[in-house]
Amino acid sequence: MDTDPFWILIEGSGRHGFGGDTRDSRLRDTLAGRPGCDIVRFQACLDALTDQALTWDLWAAADRIFGGWCPDDAFRSFQHWMMGLGRAVFEAAVNDPDVLGYAPEVLRLAGCPRAQWTAEDAPGWPTLDTIGLQAYELATGPSDDFGDAFYAAVRAARRAMACTRQPAPAAGGTGPSGRRWSAGDEAEAARRLPRLSVLFPLDVPLGVPLDAPPGVVPPGPRAEPYPHGRPDGGTGAVRPR
Repeated sequence: MDTDPFWILIEGSGRHGFGGDTRDSRLRDTLAGRPGCDIVRFQACLDALTDQALTWDLWAAADRIFGGWCPDDAFRSFQHWMMGLGRAVFEAAVNDPDVLGYAPEVLRLAGCPRAQWTAEDAPGWPTLDTIGLQAYELATGPSDDFGDAFYAAVRAARRAMACTRQPAPAAGGTGPSGRRWSAGDEAEAARRLPRLSVLFPLDVPLGVPLDAPPGVVPPGPRAEPYPHGRPDGGTGAVRPR
């Protein structure tokens, strides 16, 4: 499947604003007016592009923007938010995550304390993953299998098409591509993410939840933070569908 139809739908849904239910409903209703096979291909393309953006460098960029720690679910939502910024931004960020520091939406976040981020401005699109199934059931009728048939068709579509320019990680989860590194390593961050490192200085120790009370000591040695894991020691690996 050519990715052009996917990007036309994504970019068209955001012409009147990024966040909120309006964009979701616009995209869902547009998809629901198409044949079921087109909706399956939309979801397959979404999943393949999400895999393409599954890199340690991008995850470190998200860590930096979120103040030191971005868990797995938040990172997938962050990947989809990047798609919502448009094809040009998404493809450039996959190649060089530091270019996010030039996007107006990211610059607005840099100038605003995280506690004051609005739902519309926050760097996530958590509902994008659900729109395909919702549109499919609107187009074909409700199902009683919790979407199992839809996602089986999506997996088959992914096997049958070349949806990305780069090979996607194998089904079952081989993890992000590239070398894992800590966004809290200031020297490494300055080298790999020079602009984002300046825009988003770390104001809390890594490993401490952002809403923790002042004075909380991070778990484990400060020299070995958990750049992509949960404070309970989880790996933070993205779970396969």
